[in-house]
This record gives sequence, C-alpha cells and structure tokens, in this order.
Amino acid sequence: GAAAEAAEPVPGGPGIQAWCRAAARHRLHLVAGFAERGPAGRVYNSAAVIGPGGLLGVYRKLHLFDWERRVFHPGDGGLPVFDLPWGRIGVQICYDLRFVEAARLLALAGIHVLCVPTTWTDLYKPQPFDERGWSMANYLAQAHAYINRIYVACANRTGREGDVGYLGGSLILSPQGRVLAGPAPRDFQGVLVADVDPAAAGDKSLGPEGDLWADRRTDVYRLCLAGQPAPAAAAAYNPNNKEETG
Repeated sequence: GAAAEAAEPVPGGPGIQAWCRAAARHRLHLVAGFAERGPAGRVYNSAAVIGPGGLLGVYRKLHLFDWERRVFHPGDGGLPVFDLPWGRIGVQICYDLRFVEAARLLALAGIHVLCVPTTWTDLYKPQPFDERGWSMANYLAQAHAYINRIYVACANRTGREGDVGYLGGSLILSPQGRVLAGPAPRDFQGVLVADVDPAAAGDKSLGPEGDLWADRRTDVYRLCLAGQPAPAAAAAYNPNNKEETG
C-alpha cells in the first residue's frame, strides 16, 4: 500500500532529514508522524521526536486500528519518554489514546506533555461532531489531561483522502483539562500555541481531598492486570453472602 511505499528508514530517511533541518533552523522541538522502515522489512506507524541538534528518538505505535494491522507491525519499542530542556514528553499516536493504561504509564514516568500526532477520521461516525463542534476524540484527549494531570497536545489531519474524511479538531489541553488552544475547525491548517508550565503537570496533589498518585490502589490494579479478579469485586458478588448492607 501507499504507507508501505512511503516508509523510510531512521535516521537517514528524507522526511526525517527535512524535519531535522527545520528544527535546527528554527531552534525548536517537534513531534511528527511517519511510516518507518524497520529491520527485516517491517513497517511501523511511528512518530519522530526531533530537536535543534537532530533526532532524539522514535515512538512506534503500540495499538493498531482496523486496516493498519495489514500494513504495520505492532510497536515493539515500549513507551519511551524524551527529556527536553524545558520538560519531559511522551508520545502516543491516534488509536493509542483509547487505552488508558498507556497514558497513565507515561504520566507515572513523569511526562509533562503528551504529544499525539493523529488521524481522527469520520469512519463509522454518522455524526462525528456534537452541538459544540467537538468530536469524541476531543473529549478523550481532555479526559487524559484531567485524570493524569498532564498537558495533552493533539495534532490532527484535515481534508479527505479517498473515502476518508479527517476531522481536524487539533487542540492543546491543560493538566486541569481546560482548553488552552483549539479545537481547531475541521479545515484548519496552521499552528496552535499555548504556554506550558511543567510544575503544573508535576503536581499531582488535589488539595485537601487527596493526591492523584498517593491514593491509587495498586494492590488491586496489579491483580487485574495479571488477569485475576479484584478482591473487592469478588466479595461484592457473592451469592453465599447473606449479610445485608445499608
């Protein structure tokens, strides 16, 4: 397919090299999605993290959606984090955002910003926007920002490719889930800008009512991830338990 034909190696591919030149020229950091030509002929849905000094690393998409499984190999590089001069970032790609575990692991690894290059589409969505002009993907990104107390920056495509329409809706969210920029209109092509305070994303305190990290029940989560029933859930549904509850 076209994605496989466009795949390029790291770090010598033409797209990577062009981004490296742009980052050096403008003295900035960027995260950009591309099809990566890996070893043994494998093709990955990847994102490059690039700074003024060149390529910092690559994230390979973990969760493949629908037709992607026929083209791409599942990501095998884990969930890397990247330390920039002003803070730490993590990367997810499109469908990855539907899996709360991945974003939480990145948050636990200390990221301040989750960068999400994405292709939110109108596939299987008869009504892709609500009365506010938001798609469900916008709300999903907002939820990740809020429940993990991190900044989330999503950059989506616009226009059409064949029968697929892209939703636009790029946005930047604060650790409180507030919109700092966007969601951009469906046909918007441009740049969204917002200020980031790493300390705001590093503080997981909820004030007197609790702490987002300290209050986690890792004893229960560990059992669930291992495929075992959570003790509280098992006790709650016990037909032999005749005790009444208030």
